[in-house]
Amino acid sequence: MTSQLHLKSVNKRYNPGTDHEVHAVQDLDLEVVRGEIVALLGSSGCGKTSTLRMIAGFEEVSAGEVLIDGRRIDRLAPAKRGVAMAFEGYSLYPPLSIRENIAFALKSEKLPQSDVDNRVEQIAALLEISDILDKRPNAISGGQQQRASLGRALIRRADLHVLDEPMGQLEPQLRAILRGRIKHYIKEHELTAILVTHDQTEANALADRIAVMEGGVLQQFDTPEHLKNRPANIFTGAFIGEPPMNLFSAVAGVSADRVELRLSADTALSYPASAFSEELRQRIQHDDGIMIGIRPHSVQLTEEGLPAEVFANQWLGDQTHIAARFAGASIVSVVHDLALPRPGDQIKVSIAADDLHIFDTKSGDALSHGGSLA
Repeated sequence: MTSQLHLKSVNKRYNPGTDHEVHAVQDLDLEVVRGEIVALLGSSGCGKTSTLRMIAGFEEVSAGEVLIDGRRIDRLAPAKRGVAMAFEGYSLYPPLSIRENIAFALKSEKLPQSDVDNRVEQIAALLEISDILDKRPNAISGGQQQRASLGRALIRRADLHVLDEPMGQLEPQLRAILRGRIKHYIKEHELTAILVTHDQTEANALADRIAVMEGGVLQQFDTPEHLKNRPANIFTGAFIGEPPMNLFSAVAGVSADRVELRLSADTALSYPASAFSEELRQRIQHDDGIMIGIRPHSVQLTEEGLPAEVFANQWLGDQTHIAARFAGASIVSVVHDLALPRPGDQIKVSIAADDLHIFDTKSGDALSHGGSLA
């Protein structure tokens, strides 16, 4: 498929050559396919917003290239890049009504007024702001301003749509409704979009692929399913998922018929050797130390298993999160029902070999998922 956006070894340095230099984005290579929705996901300071602003032209690229349709744009003024952007800070024109703000994006298309009116009404209905079209920005709420800014970006026919925390100010119920509508609109109109968010739910709901960033470095660029089921490293494994992945340091013992993963002096996971590929068995038996990852949804409460002591139980309305002391640390299990163990209760947990993620402690890289090499 054709690459719509291509970032080639893009870097961003703030205060270069000073004691306060910050290397905010480091050698970022990223390709976004035409018609794709990509999310930049990470914690505050990871480099995602700097990346977005370099694409849009509001930050200079320190090194590297930004191309759209093979055309280098990082040296062009923002207005000449063919990028439509919805800002987290709204950036509406105060003297204009919301209707005029949204329609302003269509001026360059020189459409008949009836066509402009129809498109504004359609986007307003999509975002549930039809009732405020004749108001000015200072007369509406922050959430309404954000939806107006989003509408002004989406209504444009642009080479790329760039969305900065597009629904950060909206209440959860409305946000959940609009996610589906916005994704359908983008796909229906064959737009290419890249969005910044710190919200995993939003990234999973909207994006075809997610770029996970940390410390200015791209950790993994993959589908939501692969990020959860096949994390490339410890960071992605721990960052993606709610509750977070359970992680334990371990030492592997491999014999002809068993694989033992010792988590502490008195706790070990033991499996038939056949549960792991031969290549993996050879790899971990020579490793000084490994890290075991288990998703909370994969921690099963059973009659026969390893002992754990409950110290917290949270019922969230559709599932129970049970936290217990286990192997000298803690483990969280998610049960899709109301579970009743109370703090102090003894439980037993089981973890299937197919649910194990194994990482190299030194590099942080994934070694295996479900018993096979990563």
